[in-house]
Amino acid sequence: MNLEFTAEENAFRDEVREFIKNNYPDNIEGRGVQDELSPEDMTAWHKILGKKGWSVPAWPTEFGGTGWTPTQRYIWSEENARVNAVMPLPFGVAMVGPVIYTFGNDEQKEQHLPGIRDGSVWWCQGYSEPGAGSDLASLKTTAVRDGDDYIINGQKTWTTLAQHADWGFFLCRTDPDAAKPQQGISFILVDMKTPGIEVRPIKLIDGGHEVNEVWLTDVRVPASNLIGQENMGWTYAKFLLAHERSGIAGVARSKRGVEQLKDIAAKELLDGKPLVEDMGFARKISQLEIDLSALEITELRTLAGEQAGKGPGPESSLLKVKGTEIQQRLTELTLEAVGYYGTPDFRSFPEDGSNDFPIGPDYAHHAAPTYFNMRKTSIYGGSNEIQRNIITKMILGL
Repeated sequence: MNLEFTAEENAFRDEVREFIKNNYPDNIEGRGVQDELSPEDMTAWHKILGKKGWSVPAWPTEFGGTGWTPTQRYIWSEENARVNAVMPLPFGVAMVGPVIYTFGNDEQKEQHLPGIRDGSVWWCQGYSEPGAGSDLASLKTTAVRDGDDYIINGQKTWTTLAQHADWGFFLCRTDPDAAKPQQGISFILVDMKTPGIEVRPIKLIDGGHEVNEVWLTDVRVPASNLIGQENMGWTYAKFLLAHERSGIAGVARSKRGVEQLKDIAAKELLDGKPLVEDMGFARKISQLEIDLSALEITELRTLAGEQAGKGPGPESSLLKVKGTEIQQRLTELTLEAVGYYGTPDFRSFPEDGSNDFPIGPDYAHHAAPTYFNMRKTSIYGGSNEIQRNIITKMILGL
């Protein structure tokens, strides 16, 4: 496998870099996902990309995709990571969109795909429940057919950014008597403004409101919102998760994070010398870079498989496990590097007593919140323990 970019691919990189330079919104430039961004901020770049026709590069061209090769898509992700761009939220673009254009009917494609492409419709994911996270097949939310509708009752949890969502895609049990729990689940689209839906915030350890509980009480949904066949939702859910896991690896973002870590370690002192010159800390960075390089090669091999027509398979579990472990180690090292400036909620004390202003260098302010937030990455998208089971069964044949 040739890992060198061609002249055409390098020209494409130049084109992408120039477009980002000229079009990325000034008001969110330099602000990462850890900052307090408004819903308008979070969708601003998406809407610009929608007008350009670049918001869904992985989609087939017949549904608005760019027709880019997997290598071009990889370059695209690298260039966005380079400027820490606030990318289109994955719930529509990378999750429900592929499910709709693969398994949905023509009416569903016509109704939902345009809003996903242009960023005008915000989606959320209704999978996990209080007693059904890693063991998702044990979910208890029900959808009972009533004429031309389904009546949905249940509770979902860890529903990311549901407080802003226009629509959600929910796994619901439609056959409680199925021989296997996976056989009685359906995939249903739900308008989040439907009566009976209550979104309750979950405050995270980093102080943010990113996730929610969603309660559904006698929520009446048109049966036409069912994707594919009734009781086949588990098949569609696995398809969605394979796409989600491939994107969780986050190689380009981690590469940028390593460079930022090196910059921090060059500024922070240990015994009067830059931390980066400490052999112990330098060894940790080197090992992280080695592991990240191996992950990058694995991702490029996966992209080469996609270019040959092979969809995401069990290798997506490999990317998910190693990618999230690297992300967590990266945030741990960053927190270690900033030292006491990374103490959670460490603030200066202005005269008015408001206690609002962080002290220390700017690069330290988000070290602790980011560290805490990234604890989740090894759990969502299917916990890493479950991914190891998949790898054992599907790749090793055990």
